[in-house]
Amino acid sequence: MGSISHYIREIGRGKQGARPLTRDQAADLFGQVLDGTVTDLELGAFCIAMRTKGETPEEMAGFLDATAERMVRVPAAERPVVVIPSYNGARKLPVLTPLLGLLLARRGLPVLIHGTATEDRRVAVAAVLDALDIAQRSAPTAVRTGELAFIATEQLCPGLKRLLEVRRTIGLRNSAHSLVKLMNPCEGAAVIVSSYTHPEYAVSMAEVFQRVRATALLLRGTEGEVVADARRLPAMDGFVRGERIALEAGRKGTLDLLPELPPGTDPQATADYIRAVLAGERPVPESVQVQVEHILRLASA
Repeated sequence: MGSISHYIREIGRGKQGARPLTRDQAADLFGQVLDGTVTDLELGAFCIAMRTKGETPEEMAGFLDATAERMVRVPAAERPVVVIPSYNGARKLPVLTPLLGLLLARRGLPVLIHGTATEDRRVAVAAVLDALDIAQRSAPTAVRTGELAFIATEQLCPGLKRLLEVRRTIGLRNSAHSLVKLMNPCEGAAVIVSSYTHPEYAVSMAEVFQRVRATALLLRGTEGEVVADARRLPAMDGFVRGERIALEAGRKGTLDLLPELPPGTDPQATADYIRAVLAGERPVPESVQVQVEHILRLASA
């Protein structure tokens, strides 16, 4: 068994007293966590210490480095793969993440949704995809042009899945819940679609994308999902190989024309609504359509 106690001494001194790790130190620490070579006590201490301290962009870049070394990558595609993380699911609103993915696939892009359920009280994207007859991939295989594929986190990196599951034990989010919204599981070019829930995360996540030279779209999503809220138009920032570009200023308040969303979070009702939108029987929510256009722009950059 390895030991990360010397790192815990640095990061476990509270929000004011903790010392940030270098990118290499963070990669070494997170690599041991993913490999499962630390004790359960050290694992819990790591999760709580980072939750209290908060990850610096340099530390998160190191965590991403460690994850990339251990991940089974999805092969490159003919066009940049749109990477859509889905880990929050639906709480009160229907989860429209599959609609975003299918609209992008219809425009000729390969689209990969990766995720896993992290809360029992929410409806996971996998349930809606199942109602849409989109099966989960059993291995990280290539995504074709114009195809939407879904793969569970454990198929990419089992250690990351184990770390996400710690939430069920201690009741708190940990660094893995932020990392999955920033990682690129593909070998080739990709556009990462990412979201934040609180404004301070917009700053730190942007710095991470700049450090790792990612091509990405960043916005405030819907209940933790990366799809734009159908009721309002959020600001959207883009990154092309780490260079930041402003894409959408956003609008305050609710939109003038609101879509008739299905009530609640039932997977079948959500799937039926998505089918109706794709068939032209219902309009595409304005904010989602704007998001699609910006992602297409990034994919061609």
